[in-house]
Amino acid sequence: MNFSSKLIEEAVNEFSKLPGVGKRTALRFVLHLMKQNTADVNQFGNAFIKLRNDLRYCEKCHNVSDKPLCDVCANPHRDQSTVCIVEDIRDVMAIENTQQYRGVYHVLGGIISPMDGIGPSDLTIESLVTKASTGEIKEVIMALSTTMEGDTTNFYIYKRLKDYGISMSTIARGIAIGDELEYADEITLGRSIINRTPYENTLQMK
Repeated sequence: MNFSSKLIEEAVNEFSKLPGVGKRTALRFVLHLMKQNTADVNQFGNAFIKLRNDLRYCEKCHNVSDKPLCDVCANPHRDQSTVCIVEDIRDVMAIENTQQYRGVYHVLGGIISPMDGIGPSDLTIESLVTKASTGEIKEVIMALSTTMEGDTTNFYIYKRLKDYGISMSTIARGIAIGDELEYADEITLGRSIINRTPYENTLQMK
């Protein structure tokens, strides 16, 4: 792709670094921004600069937040003794959209995947174990994607927490095996949370 301007080429190259964005789509983005007034473009750019520089993570659950505690953890009406373990913020958003869950979350920041070089120490599992050791957690719901990596992570967490007397459950298999939570429809995901099953039952099935 030949460009008549080095500035346009650089902008296209930056947009094309985004996942799923090719050079042609990136060029459409750049041409669109070129038609906007300077104030709007500056606001667009500053929003991402501010996002990168000012974004924080909840001190309790590791969800993204603008404050030390996210809105879920800071809500006195949420059941702090029930913790739903998820991979990342997209899963928090998906479950919250169901309006069926009233506990809190623990965001792992990924799942165990040796092929990708991600081990337990790369996730926030240790802080989960620390919370479990205080006795404040009564139930853990493992709401990870039903993939091999998700199942491996579930089993590892189960082994780390099983001696703390915590009820451990997993979302019902209304979510098809291999599916990502963020793509599940709200009704199916909501029912999977409500109809969660003891994790030990899944071990017996294997």
